[in-house]
Amino acid sequence: MSNGKKIALMSTLVLLLAVTAVFNFVLAGTQTASVDADVEVNYFTTYRADRNSTRSEEFVQLDSVISAYAADSEEYVAAVERKQELVEMMEDELVMESIIKTMGFSDAAVAISDSNINVFVNSSELTSEMVTKIFYALEIEQNIRDGNIIIMPVYAES
Repeated sequence: MSNGKKIALMSTLVLLLAVTAVFNFVLAGTQTASVDADVEVNYFTTYRADRNSTRSEEFVQLDSVISAYAADSEEYVAAVERKQELVEMMEDELVMESIIKTMGFSDAAVAISDSNINVFVNSSELTSEMVTKIFYALEIEQNIRDGNIIIMPVYAES
């Protein structure tokens, strides 16, 4: 092979390598940005899906207890009561999430447990005025005094 052909072949290979590197950099940057955006946008959706999945599993377990025991047994009564508590908690969470959204937040997630009410709002930061408004609204809605209401900002672009 002549020197001219070798130089042309080497130049072509270097050019292909450079084009491949540029495409790799551009495509990797685009993929990372879109993955990060999906994670941020879907925080509240993912949280609700996880919460609903956990509750569904608990409903299945309660239904199996309800079907396994007689209607007058302690286990049956406890399972029915717990199922009713879960339904009420789910309704309360939806109402509270709606109330928070009407305050101007683009999204919110509420989780009620036996001892706490955890509130996650879509905000980069919360002022004391915002926290007071949320706390007051939940305090009235849930009819609680001196409750453990935890309010946390979770910034997720929407």
